[in-house]
Amino acid sequence: GANQESEANAAKKAAKKAEAKAKKAAMKVASAGGRGDAASAKQPAAATSSVAATATGGNKASVAVPPPAMQTKSKLQPNQISFNPNVPLADRPVVALSIGILTNTIVDYELVSDHTRSGCALGLPASRGEIQGDLAIARYLAKKAGECGASCLGGSTDEDVAMVDQWVDYALSLSKFGLARRVLAVQRTLDPLLLSGTYAMGHSLTLADIALFAAVGFPSRDEDKAEIRGILPLGSGCPTMRWIDTIASHPAIREATQLAVGIAKNDEAKFEVEHPQFAEMEPLMTGMSYLEGGIPGKVVTRFPPEPSGYLHVGHAKAVLLNNYYARRYFGRLIVRFDDTNPSKEKDEYQQSIIEDLAKIGVRPDVVTFTSDYFETIKQYALWMIHNSLAYMDDTPQEQMQKERMERQNSKHRDQSPTEALEKFNLMCSGKEEGKPWCLRAKINMSADNGTMRDPVLYRQNLTPHHRSGTAYKAYPTYDLACPIVDAIEGVSHALRTTEYDDRNEQYQWIQRALKLRRVRIQTFARMNFMYTVMSKRKLTWFVETGRVTGWDDPRFPTVRGVSRRGIDVDALKRFMCSQGASRRIVNMEWSKFWAENKKEIDKRAKRFMAIDKEEHVPLTITNATEGIEFLSTD
Repeated sequence: GANQESEANAAKKAAKKAEAKAKKAAMKVASAGGRGDAASAKQPAAATSSVAATATGGNKASVAVPPPAMQTKSKLQPNQISFNPNVPLADRPVVALSIGILTNTIVDYELVSDHTRSGCALGLPASRGEIQGDLAIARYLAKKAGECGASCLGGSTDEDVAMVDQWVDYALSLSKFGLARRVLAVQRTLDPLLLSGTYAMGHSLTLADIALFAAVGFPSRDEDKAEIRGILPLGSGCPTMRWIDTIASHPAIREATQLAVGIAKNDEAKFEVEHPQFAEMEPLMTGMSYLEGGIPGKVVTRFPPEPSGYLHVGHAKAVLLNNYYARRYFGRLIVRFDDTNPSKEKDEYQQSIIEDLAKIGVRPDVVTFTSDYFETIKQYALWMIHNSLAYMDDTPQEQMQKERMERQNSKHRDQSPTEALEKFNLMCSGKEEGKPWCLRAKINMSADNGTMRDPVLYRQNLTPHHRSGTAYKAYPTYDLACPIVDAIEGVSHALRTTEYDDRNEQYQWIQRALKLRRVRIQTFARMNFMYTVMSKRKLTWFVETGRVTGWDDPRFPTVRGVSRRGIDVDALKRFMCSQGASRRIVNMEWSKFWAENKKEIDKRAKRFMAIDKEEHVPLTITNATEGIEFLSTD
């Protein structure tokens, strides 16, 4: 009887232990926020049921098996990453942001500031809820990125993937300790490995390194690294500190830090300088905002004017904003002439734009032309045809527009790559038979965004080009050329006006489809003035009909016009930058523009007062005190 009682007690204890283990596993899954550990959590639950059945003679009701994980409801839009800007940097989704940057997909996600959220979350597509937790989001981004993400997760072998998972689990296990204990634990673990390798997994940066980096506080900024050096026994002399310095200086880590710190648009991170010229950035000019993800020395902006007219004050705002950010972040400004439409372009306009940029004090680091990349763009177009991402269409323009409005597929949409290539070559040959044909992207004719309904990418134009002459008979559209050349030239931030908002999705689709380096888009409102014509087509009409004296008429809103009227360059810069990179569209009054100009001129203008020599009135002062001198007309 005693033996039976002891066996029953042992069975009860085993059942309770298994139940506690199952509950702990379920809580771990919940706290990880959908980390992908649901499968592992089910295993202890099954074991619990088995043990309980053995202990109670098959009565499974005695043990509460945790229910399957429920889908998390979310108010987030798909691809929105939300987090609290008031929590420490290490508690923000820095690991997920780093993975997004490393996999070249971060621009597909929108960062949202939420002061009420305790952790971080990612909105899933198709109303499937959200993923919570930095590491859970990081794993999701890596898996979704395909081959690029696979390298972050350990590579192609199951063993390497398991090793990375082991490091990530180790990093998670350290979260319950204080910073000093975490740093010392990582140091004791990593030091032997780092004697023969750069990173935890050898010589490749993986999720393992970033998770461990986050475990020690994500010390990417100067002040954070100083704290780590104070904890480590040998300061900067140990392998782990070298590892920390290496990761902290990685461009992806710095960009992730900048994105996490700048989520509220009111702060930016300070990094250890790599060059003396990057020592101190100037304070933001009044009205300007921080550049999203801007890293000193890594920012490249571009101003892509079409040489089809003279620059007006709206263009001036665009180029001055691009120039401001390039100079503040010690980067580069590219002026690229978008010469893809020879029917409208002239060498006269090209020269005038260069002269007008000099008038407003803009000196680009390099001047390029889209026409320099015509052959490269053509090869990308051929690649799209071979991969069934584009097709040739001879639908008349009016009918094509109607089909796009009604979301109807073109009759040629399902043509074979061989047929499309034949028609493409016919179009590029310049023959009359190729004139009706154009190349269209095969995106989504049912998309709510009209620009995604199979836009035109290439069309025939027999007008001689002002630079390449008759070498080409067909030219890419701006929609195809811009994302390709931006990626090739190393542009980091494409500043675009809000009128391109609908085309931003198309821009990103082309870069993603062609597997190009992704470019971050930052939008701002265009400059509008009340009762003022800004259209180059309408301004050209005024000039050609003789209603003004030329493009430099003082009444014209062109750079030459306002310069002739007396605009001060510093006043122009201050006025344009005071409008900032805001998306809010406003209609300005010229009186404010000239008032700003007057403030600047007043600082150095000499003022004179005079009395008419012939028709003046004598004034007699009777109470003047001694020592005061008066000028006299005599």
